[in-house]
Formats: sequence, C-alpha cells, structure tokens
Amino acid sequence: MRYLLDTNIFLFSALDPDNLSSDVKSILDDYDNTFCMSAESVKELIVAFNNGKVVAKHWKTAKDMVNSIREKYFIRILPIGEEHLETYARLEVNEAQNHKDPSDHMIIAHAITNRMPLISSDQKFKFYEKQGLELIFNER
Repeated sequence: MRYLLDTNIFLFSALDPDNLSSDVKSILDDYDNTFCMSAESVKELIVAFNNGKVVAKHWKTAKDMVNSIREKYFIRILPIGEEHLETYARLEVNEAQNHKDPSDHMIIAHAITNRMPLISSDQKFKFYEKQGLELIFNER
C-alpha cells in the first residue's frame, strides 16, 4: 500500500521514533508498503533545517537531508501538479480550529488528489476527512 507521510511523521521516524504510535510503527516497518512525501513537506523541512529548527548530526546540509529522504529512508518525493492545486483551491479550511497553515493544506490536497492515506500527528487534519482525506492519526 502507498502512504503519504506528513512532515512530522518523517521527523519522528528519522529523529525521535518514540513519538510514533505502535500502529504507525507497524505500517512504517512493513516492507510491502511504499512511502511518499509531498514536495511541500520537503520544502517545510528545508526551511526548518536552514532556520536551525531541525538538527541532526547525520545531516550537515539541507541537501544531505533531502538526499537522505530518498536514499536512506526510501521515500518518494511527489511533485505538486495542477491537479493538486485544483484540490487545494477548493479545500474547505478548518476555521473552527484556526487552521491557516498553507503547507498543511497543500499536503492534505496532495493526499486527497492522489487517494493516499496520510499519516500525521496533527489533530487539525481530522476535519478534512469529510472532504476525502483518509487520515491515519499518530496517537502519541
């Protein structure tokens, strides 16, 4: 099965696996599964790395981190296309929880458009299930 990993799930997996639930760990440990990340998540990681918010001894540069996503963790980075932008444009935003993060919205749109379950720890993502998001919530 193919899964889209949210930015936080990749970071937990790479840097702090104790923040992953046993259900999510079992999905990540299943070699029959394929894991992907939106290019939007990778952009978030690069910005966080360059701002010093992501620190890991094994990544000296943001480029090392991006290469690691593909080569060490075998995660496919998915480009953003017109079809994702169309989903993003019609996405109803979670105003009740003041969810105004455009990167989150793009990642959600990516998952909906590609019909891939999204693994995330973000509570606000549950709102988007009624719009077609299949969410696997990482209960920490």
